[in-house]
Amino acid sequence: MRVTVKLFATFRDGRFKVEEKNLSEDSRVLDILQLLNISPEEVAICLVNGKDVKEQHLLKDGDTIALFPPVGGG
Repeated sequence: MRVTVKLFATFRDGRFKVEEKNLSEDSRVLDILQLLNISPEEVAICLVNGKDVKEQHLLKDGDTIALFPPVGGG
């Protein structure tokens, strides 16, 4: 299956902004995190098709995953 992965803020450092990935049919968000060497603890917000999900969420063909680290500011 094919999914689109969007990275934000510091997750883009040394990676990419948007990229399509080919995954096996039983893939979860956690598989994407492992592929990108991002630990689940580093993820503040994980959206699949605009809905907040956990790392065990089962992905479907055509999904869009957006990953956000904690962001500080004032």
